[in-house]
Amino acid sequence: MRRPLVGALTTLLLTGTGVVGVGAGSATAAPQSEPKAAKTKAVDFAGTVALSNCSGSLIRLPGSADNDPALVMTNGHCLESGMPGAGEVITDQPSARTFSLLNATAGKVATLRATKISYATMTDTDVALYELDTTYAKVKQQYGINALSLSGDRPAAGTPIKVVSGYWKRIYSCNVDGFVHELREGDWTWKDSLRYTPSCKTIGGTSGSPVVDVNTGKVVAVNNTGNESGERCTVNNPCEVDENGTVTVRRGTNYAQQTYGIGKCFAPGNKLDLGLPGCALPKPTEEEAVAALR
Repeated sequence: MRRPLVGALTTLLLTGTGVVGVGAGSATAAPQSEPKAAKTKAVDFAGTVALSNCSGSLIRLPGSADNDPALVMTNGHCLESGMPGAGEVITDQPSARTFSLLNATAGKVATLRATKISYATMTDTDVALYELDTTYAKVKQQYGINALSLSGDRPAAGTPIKVVSGYWKRIYSCNVDGFVHELREGDWTWKDSLRYTPSCKTIGGTSGSPVVDVNTGKVVAVNNTGNESGERCTVNNPCEVDENGTVTVRRGTNYAQQTYGIGKCFAPGNKLDLGLPGCALPKPTEEEAVAALR
């Protein structure tokens, strides 16, 4: 995964853990606007957030209501407590983490605060969802910002996408290149990962950025990693493993984790319920579940 950033750095680290240069035309810095293709949705920074070490987004699930507690989505490896171990699942853990909410031109309009980590893991996927102390309706009323909508549909190869980093205030444009049966990095394995075409040269601090389908304006994935130096299956150098166990290394290629199934794991009121039909997110162990109730 791309290393989370600690404080203000003078060097650019990879999103999760590594170093990659930003290619010409691969990213757009705020407040510049990007060319808009016909019949596509304008994508800007409104609803994205900056964390202390990563990027993220104020996210609305397909079943969310205006008065539900709002959620922020980022990577599991961006947790303030450090990266979860392989097989570890965190649910309903108290948190007072803060997030800088951005407007369309990447200006900070508010500081949002969490009450808990609703869900976080680096097993099968790399995601963290924080519940806030405010609702979507209050955020809209107070700051004029709508949450980004999480798509309930799986994206298709070739889909034009934008990776929107609240930390660096940059937007990367590319397409969905394809999908990876298993993406392995160090101790972690992620399933059905989304691979970018080469122009999304994401860098450190873009971890947790929403990946937006330009056709619908909805979030289809969360940015999380890339192969930095061509090593095989090591930290900062994920490898692809197909159904037959064949390993492929793609140096300089970056990836995201799909998010279309997340909404199936939340009941009305944005309440996490991993027992719902169709929910495929990893579940905590019995010990982790008991600890979450304390």
